Amino acid sequence: MILPEFTWLYLIGTASFTISGYLIGAQKRFDVLGVVILALLTAIGGGMIRDVLVMQIPRVFIDNGPFLTIFTTLALAWLIKLHQRNQGMLRKLFIVADSIGLVAFSIAGAQMAMLMDLNLFGVCVLAFVTAVGGGLVRDMMVNDVPFILHEDFYGTVAIVVAVLFYFARQLGLNSALWVWALFAIGLTLRLVAHWRDLSLPKVENDHGVTDRE
Repeated sequence: MILPEFTWLYLIGTASFTISGYLIGAQKRFDVLGVVILALLTAIGGGMIRDVLVMQIPRVFIDNGPFLTIFTTLALAWLIKLHQRNQGMLRKLFIVADSIGLVAFSIAGAQMAMLMDLNLFGVCVLAFVTAVGGGLVRDMMVNDVPFILHEDFYGTVAIVVAVLFYFARQLGLNSALWVWALFAIGLTLRLVAHWRDLSLPKVENDHGVTDRE
């Protein structure tokens, strides 16, 4: 059973990833159709990959909620001319929106895995794929290096959230308050890591580049 808090998180994540795709499309000077396609794939890409992995019909094929959320978000962004705002503000908005989507979809993916009685590894995989799949598609479409390959604690946040979710459920923490608290923890971790420029150690040799035979 999908509880209301997970439905809200799913819609919040969908709207947030829509905004991140919209901003990247506008930055790359795509036409209207290009922006719509990029925003759409960013918002639904991770969920579709996850559903294919577990051999389920993708939710977007049977539920109109995601599309209503995506196109409503796009319409509002277009009406207020969001893409014409100050570039510094848009950069910050992109990071916040992308981070919200990342954490919300991490929890959504972990919740689905728990409903399927998967083990910890399965929970982490579904949470990770759901969270980063859309952003991966987005970055590859615009020929950017995907965040999960270089950005501070991006994929790591998805895994941390999944692990916390799994063990919280094992301890019987099922309340809506705990779900929103986990969302706040994950979002704070992601934003602090970004603003403080925290990152995992990089694999380099003494010359600052990786060894290649």
